[in-house]
Formats: sequence, structure tokens, C-alpha cells
Amino acid sequence: MTLLPPTKLVLLASLNLVAQEQGPWWDIIPPGLRLIFSLVLFIVSLVVLAVVLYLAGLVVVGGKRARLSDAFLISLLGTVLSTVLFMFVPFRMLALLLSTIIWLLLIKRFYETGWLGAIGVGILAMIVFLVVTALIALLFGILYVIMERFLSFPILWV
Repeated sequence: MTLLPPTKLVLLASLNLVAQEQGPWWDIIPPGLRLIFSLVLFIVSLVVLAVVLYLAGLVVVGGKRARLSDAFLISLLGTVLSTVLFMFVPFRMLALLLSTIIWLLLIKRFYETGWLGAIGVGILAMIVFLVVTALIALLFGILYVIMERFLSFPILWV
């Protein structure tokens, strides 16, 4: 798969900014293209999350109950509902707890499994995501920067 030249430029420039710990990568995107970039980023994130959930579902609940369309619906609904919760619930820990319950309910409902199966799919999906992220970071040589960002991420700060 080859990337278009502007996509290569944005990817290389953002990786360069992250590796050098200079300003935010959002500043390299022209203001007129930020909405389009956000929508493309949202769609790509949904597709990646759907594939990760699908693979985890195949391993945990089997191929008859885990379908790619279900994984896409889980990722779409889970992302939208979690975003709404984090926007409107004033306490981040409560929003995180409610978001986790919603994700587990979606997995339980769409994959027709019990609570343990949903927890298994969720844990395996997180492991697959972290492994893929670490491999991509190793590929680009920015694993240290990624780990530093993950460990200092303020999502649990109140």
C-alpha cells in the first residue's frame, strides 16, 4: 500500500515532531483541512478498532458469533457513547467506569456472549492494540516517546 504524498508528509512531519518533542502536531495541519482531517482520523480509528475487536472476538467467542459488521457497530457506538460520557459527566473516574460498562454491554449484546466472554474480548482487544502500537512505534523508532506519553496521560486526573 502506497501513501499519497500529502499523507506521507503529514505522517513524517508528525512523527518528526513527536520524536523531537516540539509543539503539537495539530499545528502542521492547515486550519481549512482540520475538520476533514478529524473526520478521516475518526473513520480510520473506527476501522482499526473494529478489526482489533473482530480478531479478539474470533479468538474468544468464535467465528459464528463474531462478525466484522458487529465489531464495526461496537466500535462506532462505543466511541460515540464514550465521547458523550466524557463530555458531559463531570467526574472522569465515573465517566471511565460508565464507559467501560457500556463497552462491555455492547460486546455482550453484539457477540451474544456472557459477562466473562465480554471481559475476555475487551482484555484481548486491549492487548492486541498495545502490541500493534508497540510494533509500529518500534518500526518508526519512537517507542520511548510513546511510552512517555502513555505513562503521563492525564485521563485519570480529576
